[in-house]
Amino acid sequence: MLELRSREYVEGRVRAGVLEQRTVDLLTEAGVADRLHHEGMVHEGLELRFGGRGHRIDLSGLTGGRRITVYGQQEVVKDLIAARLASGLDLRFEVAGVSVEELESARPAVRFTHDGGPHELRCDAIAGCDGFHGVCRPAIAGALRVFVREYPFAWLGILARARPSSEELIYANHPRGFALHSMRSPEVIRSYLQCEPGEDLAEWPDERIWSELQARFELDEGFRLNEGEIFDKGVTPMRSFVVEPMQHGRLFLAGDAAHIVPPTGAKGLNVAVADVEVLAEALESFYASGDTSGLDGYSARCLRRVWRVQHFSYWMTSLLHRPPGQDPFEAKLQRSQLEYVCASEAASRTLAENYVGLQRV
Repeated sequence: MLELRSREYVEGRVRAGVLEQRTVDLLTEAGVADRLHHEGMVHEGLELRFGGRGHRIDLSGLTGGRRITVYGQQEVVKDLIAARLASGLDLRFEVAGVSVEELESARPAVRFTHDGGPHELRCDAIAGCDGFHGVCRPAIAGALRVFVREYPFAWLGILARARPSSEELIYANHPRGFALHSMRSPEVIRSYLQCEPGEDLAEWPDERIWSELQARFELDEGFRLNEGEIFDKGVTPMRSFVVEPMQHGRLFLAGDAAHIVPPTGAKGLNVAVADVEVLAEALESFYASGDTSGLDGYSARCLRRVWRVQHFSYWMTSLLHRPPGQDPFEAKLQRSQLEYVCASEAASRTLAENYVGLQRV
């Protein structure tokens, strides 16, 4: 296992924090979920807020008891690193000059530099879990078909030292734009505002951020967010990205190396874990009996879930955001769809099933 960055960097890099039921189950089965179960915040519903009113979607009641757990991605990373180190298996941080080669051979190569010296690994298979900017996908770029969708808005996200203002996540559709109220712990909140893709953070002092959040979460009967010290802020562009196939020779892409979703549906980490589950099962079968059918079918199986997740994330994004220049007709259609989702049990169940995560695709 090779990592470009330092251990301190990857354990401190704050990212998404909503885990599907299946993700929690897999981490539990792998024996790395003790801290998750102790510190994670279990949610059985979420709120859609629009038109000055809140509407609760009963995730658990609509999906046979499945739930989501709020537990930061960096905390998952810490748990996985600790388990890897405790196992005594190889894990190297701060490697450089990584390349993947001879991918169509029975023993592809990974070459890299570590501790000042060159190294080569000969592998039965290479898992390319190295993110959107990694080296694995470019190594097979000529064999891939790329699908991209750019969105005309971004998220301005903050971390603040304040008590959550709700026990569950709030997704708000407001004439001023989308907003999301989430949390990372009982003392730290994570909130987002729809903004321009090239937004200058210098134009967003803390006072403006809080004022805009308060406006977008307003309720007719009154509501006020708990405010506190903002200790992190950043702008996240929104795009959809998929490559097909997710494998070439003995290289298998997983997670952001193969696909990216807009964050509205809270799917990025979860679909990456789903990829790894499929690859792990295929490798277990290969080493147990020499059966390569799981490896051969890896991409096709993963892509069924990837495209389902892409559609759900696209739908949630379209449902909740105000595109630039939205005309009154589009605004009315969006409002009608929101009201239908909240009034129809069937429509609510569709949202709930996808949000907590489909068991198998």
